[in-house]
Amino acid sequence: MAKGNFGERLKREREMREVSLNEVTVATRISVRFLQALENEDWEKLPGGVFNRGFVRAVARYLGLDEESLLAEYDVAHGPMLLETEAPREDRIPAPSKWLIAGIVLLILLVLASVTVAGIYGWRRYSAHRRGRQSQVLTGQPQSPSPPGPTAPDASSPPIKPPEGAANDPASATRSLDLSLSTSAPTHVQVLGDGKILLDADLPAGETRHFSASRLLRISAADSSAVLLELNGQAMPPLGAPGAPGTIVLSQRTLRQALGGNSQP
Repeated sequence: MAKGNFGERLKREREMREVSLNEVTVATRISVRFLQALENEDWEKLPGGVFNRGFVRAVARYLGLDEESLLAEYDVAHGPMLLETEAPREDRIPAPSKWLIAGIVLLILLVLASVTVAGIYGWRRYSAHRRGRQSQVLTGQPQSPSPPGPTAPDASSPPIKPPEGAANDPASATRSLDLSLSTSAPTHVQVLGDGKILLDADLPAGETRHFSASRLLRISAADSSAVLLELNGQAMPPLGAPGAPGTIVLSQRTLRQALGGNSQP
């Protein structure tokens, strides 16, 4: 597909239905500047990734077009640009410096030399101690008593109690991150839990999903104002500006701040 065909078709389908950009914005919550960037194929002005595909799906659904067919045309139009931008990055990877390799080798030799010197010194001390004990046995001299070992605790002594408040300290235990996600309007949402994809789909309005993770939750949405979040029953701030894509990262620190104030980890 030649450059411009995707945007021209999108604009032509919209104008054939006598639908303005403002009407599409009201129905899909996609800002006018993003819609104009799609029709002009001005990819630099779009957020990229799953957000662009979410925009295409939402517009196709509103105009009554086949979503998968329009997405395929978008991939063909957007694909060459991705290849052009990613190819130079491979050329920018510098080769390892010869001085760096020489420094690493020198560091390894220094570590080996230190270990060897420590081993020789320890062996000499052990040999001298052993010869001294043998000399005491042969001459009949009494051996120096060995230092007393740790005494066993008295059974009658009271048990040691932990400091007060240690059991109730929220930083002493790790709670699971329980996320409740609700949508007030159709939007594309992606949820990552501990580095794994838990959700990557378009959600309709009025949808509620629940997710759990032990360390980290990352939520992204094509429309920040369409997503409402609760972490362990506590309301979380918006992902970003209304009508724009946004991302938020929730962690154990976020949970501690929501439940008990700004406690440091």
